[in-house]
Amino acid sequence: MEEAYLGEKTMKLGFGLMRLPKTEDGKSDVEQTKVMVDLFREAGGTYFDTAWGYGDSEDTIRQALVERYPRDSYTLATKLGAWMGPKTKEEAEEQFEVSLKRTGAGYFDFYLLHNISTGRLHFFDDWDLWEFIKKKKAEGKIKHIGFSYHDNPEFLEEVLKAHPETEFVQLQINYADWEVAAVQSRGVYEVARKYNKPIVIMEPLKGGMLANPPEALQKIFKEADPDAGFPSWGIRFAASLPGVITVLSGMSNIEQMKDNLSYMKDFKPLTEEEQKVIEKARETLTSMPLVPCTNCRYCEKVCPNDISIASAFNALNQARMYGDVAGGRQSYYFNAGFLEHRNRCTECVECGQCEDACPQKIEIRDLLKEAVEVLGIEAQ
Repeated sequence: MEEAYLGEKTMKLGFGLMRLPKTEDGKSDVEQTKVMVDLFREAGGTYFDTAWGYGDSEDTIRQALVERYPRDSYTLATKLGAWMGPKTKEEAEEQFEVSLKRTGAGYFDFYLLHNISTGRLHFFDDWDLWEFIKKKKAEGKIKHIGFSYHDNPEFLEEVLKAHPETEFVQLQINYADWEVAAVQSRGVYEVARKYNKPIVIMEPLKGGMLANPPEALQKIFKEADPDAGFPSWGIRFAASLPGVITVLSGMSNIEQMKDNLSYMKDFKPLTEEEQKVIEKARETLTSMPLVPCTNCRYCEKVCPNDISIASAFNALNQARMYGDVAGGRQSYYFNAGFLEHRNRCTECVECGQCEDACPQKIEIRDLLKEAVEVLGIEAQ
């Protein structure tokens, strides 16, 4: 049934547009994105995923895809983030029109209420945005309505019971989070299957962490298959699950696109032996004290001091995984200051807004203190 949503049997890899390549001025690199789009389309890829809140992503995909390919040759998904700034129902609904204008797509094949959770559902309910997107579907401006989700299995079941009009769900699923309490990938997957909802998978590589896993995992994968790249294990694990429409990979350069296509163009599900390798890697990973940050940066969108939180956690994980404190500190200074132009984690005032916004339920304030101490981060 899930294949029917794309109109034809197509490659199971989706092009996630959250982490597009950037130019020196911090804007999305349109020309490099065009090359990536062309490679993706030539390999049989059709699914593109963006959002109102993904910076200039919607405008970039207009230039790289919409203006260059027939509208019926691809599927485009975007999202309405009612919790990302709107103060009124009208402002929230306006995101839909802004997305239409930015993309120039005319309609959306998949339209999602963005990041449903216990703390955010009220935005969508209070402003009756479920009825709003049903209306847009009736007008022919949306083909399929759904939502992306970051919370526990029990709450997902409540939402699906309350909104049977939901046609699909987008879930964070990867082998590392399969049994992790803060994410519960297996649990939410099983609820979606129980309600017969086709699934779009996000974060199959956990924000890139599984593309370059800890050394212990690298050893496990290399022993099993010396020729397989680390990202292939994560993406193939997700794509092997029944009921999946597509697996989104947030590719940031041409090399990543080529690598993903090398094993997804002619996708083969994991064998029983490969599933055992994944299980061994998962057991090894759960013994490591890593910060479960996926680089979604929702925390940074609400931080009053514009702190580079995700980069601090990436650097802290680098120190934890590899013992590379100096490299982690250097990486943080470079990313926070030069690339992101954000403040250092020494500027945290412990307001807690970041923790309310975090889909992974990370204790951000305590971990920022640890990052400062472990990495030796100095105030600006």
